[in-house]
Order: sequence, then C-alpha cells, then structure tokens
Amino acid sequence: MLLGLLGAALALPLRAQPALRAEYEAFINEMAQKHGLALPMLRQLFAKVRPQPWIIRALNAPSTSRPWHEFRKGHVSAAQINGGVKFWRQHAATLARAAREFGVPEEIITATIGIETHYGGYTGETRIIDALATIAFDYPKRADFFRGELEQLLLMGRETTLDIANLRGSYAGAMGMPQFLPSSYRKFAIDFDGDGKRNLWTSVPDVIGSVANYYKQHDWQTGQQIAVPATAQATPDPALVDDITPKTPIAEFRKLGIHPAGEVKDDALAALLPLQTESGMEYWFGLKNFYVITRYNRSTNYAMAVYEIAQGIRARVKV
Repeated sequence: MLLGLLGAALALPLRAQPALRAEYEAFINEMAQKHGLALPMLRQLFAKVRPQPWIIRALNAPSTSRPWHEFRKGHVSAAQINGGVKFWRQHAATLARAAREFGVPEEIITATIGIETHYGGYTGETRIIDALATIAFDYPKRADFFRGELEQLLLMGRETTLDIANLRGSYAGAMGMPQFLPSSYRKFAIDFDGDGKRNLWTSVPDVIGSVANYYKQHDWQTGQQIAVPATAQATPDPALVDDITPKTPIAEFRKLGIHPAGEVKDDALAALLPLQTESGMEYWFGLKNFYVITRYNRSTNYAMAVYEIAQGIRARVKV
C-alpha cells in the first residue's frame, strides 16, 4: 500500500537520502503525524521534487486576467466548437446519461473539457508534485492553498494505485482531461464506466461523469439560465461590477437603468459582469449557473468562454 502511494519509480536508496529543504521536512513531518504516512518514503519522494521557477512567472501573468477580447481570441474558436461537436457525437450516449443523472447540459460538460484540454488533446507535461511544491513553498500568495493540494496528492496516492511521483499535468497542478486538482479528484471524480476506478486520464465516461458531478455538487440549477446580455443607460457604478456572486435581483438592476436584453425573471439573482471588447465595454448578467462555472475557474473570462463554446456546440448538434 505504501509503495503504491509513492510509486514504483522511487528507487533512491533510503540510506542515501540527501538533506531536504527545511520547509519540506516540516511539511512531511506534519503529514506523517496527521495521516500516519511513513517518513522514510515521504523523504524519498520529496528528495526528487524539483522546484520550477517558471511556474511562478506564469502565475504572475495568468491568461484569464487579459481583456475579454484578447482572452476570447485564444479560447473561443471554430476549431474549439468543431472539436466539441465531434466529441459530443462520439460520446452522445454517455453525455446524455450524465445530463439525466446530474442535470448538467451536454454542451456545458463538453465545452468545459474542451477549454481545459482540447478534449483530451493536451493534458500537460509538468510533474504534478513539482508544480504543487513550487507554489506551496515558493509562492506566498497561494502557499496555504497549495500546501493543502500537496496534502491531497499524498492522500490520493494512499487511496489509489496512481504513481503520484510521476503524474503530469498543468503548471498549477491540475490533472487529466478535466484538469482536476487533487482535492477535486478526491471529492468529485467518479467511476462512470463501472470498472471500479476513477480514471480522469483515459476513461472518457469517467471524465464526463466527473465534470457533471463537479457542477452538480457546486449547485448547478437544472434547466435554468446561465447568462443574459445587459444594456445600461449610463456607465454602471463600479461597486456594481466588483463581485461575480449573483446577489442582486434583476428588478433592482432595472431600477438603476440596467436592463436584460432577453427574458429573465425579475426576482432572479444576478451579478453584473463587465467584458472589455475591442470597441468598448459590454455588460452581461451572470446568473447562478454562470457563478457555478466560475467554481471551476474563478474567472469571468473563463466562464464566458465556456458559455460561448457551449452555445456554439449546441447550435450544431441535433438531439
């Protein structure tokens, strides 16, 4: 079981372990005390961790922080939509089953997988343990969160046969076709193909079911709207656009001269979302399901891209 935790690739003799960074030593001692993990094996694992300074540079310039029109060019495309249409047609039965069981539309599941890894075409080449350790110990702004993810990775290793020393994924430590962090794998990944494993790397049914389960567990509202364009008689008060949480009734926005350009109930809670286009600012109302998409990635740009890709896919697929 313990060897399964750390992977068969850990071949460094226990008697020849080099000294570890003090931060690593403190962390693995905590993990041993908290979870009963074996210190020698943890030291063997962390002796092979290699910090990646380029990850810090990438974190300081996230693509999601770009203006919407720039982000959109790199993520919403005909190729992305065409890939989603092909993916849906190939996996229509599984997507339909997930939509029935979790209430999440096929196009939202599909678009999420598309924007994350181009439908499994690229899942990342960075060693997960290197990525998590780099952020956990060399990036103070996110250190606490990523120490938690590093802890979750160790627990993943104990619970599965995954070789956590050699798992690869994104520079932020996300894995598989849906790019789940270790905590999301443990909480939301499911066995949707019935083989007794939760395989987010090569089992498309597990990937589809896990994405649908993720959204459902974050309170997806079946059959409800996601986003609606808004028109404003004047530039909205900045205080109205500083939060993506839907908490203001549409009726209140109407009183302020901000109206939905489509049908939406007056009592629906919404957030006002500013999107920088090439010709100026445009506004949308993000409803509860839009907010749920941001639980996957806390970015208005990300959620809007998923929504647009999904709309394009849905228009092409006849069901």
